[in-house]
Amino acid sequence: MSEHYDLIIIGGGPGGYVAALRAAQLDLKVAVVEKRDALGGTCLNEGCIPSKALLDSSELFALARDRFDRHGILIDAPQLDLAKMLKRKRDIIQRLTRGIASLFKKGGIALVNGTGRLGPDIDDLRQVLVTTADGEQTLQGKTILLAAGSEAIELPHLPFDGKQIGQARDALEYSEVPEHLVVLGGGYIGLELGSVWLRLGAKVTVVEMLEEILPNTDLEIAVQLRRSLEKQGMTILTGTRVTAAATGEVVTVTLEGDSPGDLVCDKLLVAAGRRPATAGLGLEEAGIRLTDQKQIEVDENYATSKAGIYAIGDLVAGPMLAHKAMDEGITFVERLLGRLPEVDYDLVPGIMYTMPELAAVGATEEQLKERGVVYNVGKFPFMASGRARCMDEPEGMVKVLAAPDSGHILGVHIMGPKASELIAEAVSIMAFGGSIEDVELIMHPHPTLSEAFKEAALAAAGKAVHA
Repeated sequence: MSEHYDLIIIGGGPGGYVAALRAAQLDLKVAVVEKRDALGGTCLNEGCIPSKALLDSSELFALARDRFDRHGILIDAPQLDLAKMLKRKRDIIQRLTRGIASLFKKGGIALVNGTGRLGPDIDDLRQVLVTTADGEQTLQGKTILLAAGSEAIELPHLPFDGKQIGQARDALEYSEVPEHLVVLGGGYIGLELGSVWLRLGAKVTVVEMLEEILPNTDLEIAVQLRRSLEKQGMTILTGTRVTAAATGEVVTVTLEGDSPGDLVCDKLLVAAGRRPATAGLGLEEAGIRLTDQKQIEVDENYATSKAGIYAIGDLVAGPMLAHKAMDEGITFVERLLGRLPEVDYDLVPGIMYTMPELAAVGATEEQLKERGVVYNVGKFPFMASGRARCMDEPEGMVKVLAAPDSGHILGVHIMGPKASELIAEAVSIMAFGGSIEDVELIMHPHPTLSEAFKEAALAAAGKAVHA
């Protein structure tokens, strides 16, 4: 006889493991099915965390090479120990995954390593069939949560070989710096990983089929970031498609569009987006409906079309971001128990950890124009920030979009130092329905980068002091 659980979760990524921890706190008996050897999903094992580890390491390498002398720090040219850099990244992953496993043990959460799929209903209990190294195991529970995440999109004409043509997980494990890396896709993943290898000495060419990088980003900010990356040495070809790639001793990439021709490189990184990892979950057999975008259709409680089965994270609509999945995991559990928290999908921040960083929340100028919304714009350049100047990072700006009459903040877009940290204040103000006047009344310490947000907000009302 299989053991019975209150909640069975398929997927131990940010959405799944956070839901499990919250459910255990609320005294539910929980089991998590995870196909990887370690918890944390794509984010922790081959996405957010390893990429940030390499981004930070490569940034330090570039600073030592290119900027230390500006501060009066004279050193010999730094030497790269890539193997040690990669080991540091792996050690960070190991520590964090072990930390989650420790929390599971503390919370009494059962972890089953294997590939899970939905099984047939039996009375009031639902089944999850798990293929493990020791054979098939059956779990039974009152409720099932699907949190299997997403997977990289593999293009039919550019199949992954894990060596010359690969996805993000491959680009995080290159054993040597590519002489020439071609990146297909000018989104967050492509630009972040392209930045890593550019800083470490590779020639990097980014190919984007749209007319500008970072679709859905405020256009002014996207253009500024593109100029910054090009100034750093990155080649960006927009309005251009990769139609073929021939492998051999080198990779010959064929381009069509605004920049036609062939590129010869030793690595091709395909960063063409991600799709829900729905294959193998048994959705069709269970009668679970999908949307036109092949995501699982859910209601406000994350319930699917099948009673007792729920879904969150990258499997459902919305941006494929770890923090969105985490909030959905907690909201799902609490709604399951009769509470009514909500996820505000208008205030999901997006961050890119290039140098300078980019962070945004709310509407872009283009979206407001399309909706016919009247707005004011306030900007404050980091070159006018004393703190940014001292840090030798004066590039970029804070841009605030606000309603003219009420001062209600509609969107905040930041390109500059520590944008990933600065955006949290904007999210908080907007979550409370705050206005420019609220920002004005909050004392910001001096000298800090946070003052740039206050000055940009004041600028939207014509009150800026330092701009």
